[in-house]
Amino acid sequence: MARPPKNRWTIPVADGPVGVVADRITAAAVGGVAVFLSVALIGADPDARGHGTHEQFGMDPCGWPLVYGIPCPTCGCTTAATQVVHGDLVGAFVTQPFGAVFALLGMLAGAHAILCLVRGRSFVDVLVRVPFWKIVFWMFVLLLASWGYKYLVWEG
Repeated sequence: MARPPKNRWTIPVADGPVGVVADRITAAAVGGVAVFLSVALIGADPDARGHGTHEQFGMDPCGWPLVYGIPCPTCGCTTAATQVVHGDLVGAFVTQPFGAVFALLGMLAGAHAILCLVRGRSFVDVLVRVPFWKIVFWMFVLLLASWGYKYLVWEG
């Protein structure tokens, strides 16, 4: 009788659905992007308006409020992500729920990728087992609901 695996969430990298090199490159890319973005966001201050933090990275102000007088669908996402990396989870969800969830999922994916690299586990195996299209669907629903919420609390 076969013994159940010690860790059901990961398998050895050699047993993964893709080659070892492809798995390592994917994990390194996801982990590297997560670390890079987290460090960049730690260096920013969340904008007190609840939007506009992206301007600290040299980006132009969002055109939606200027043209339409309403927030764009992702208005406040950078501010919420900055609040997440600064440890203000409640503030992040109040600012922009979609941005907060997206930032948390990104950090979780990055941490898991790094853990897989360190422990010699397959990162891609987890990616193929995750119900990707269900996550995309519910994130889209959350994006629309968050846009509606942001519109209701919008002060410009």
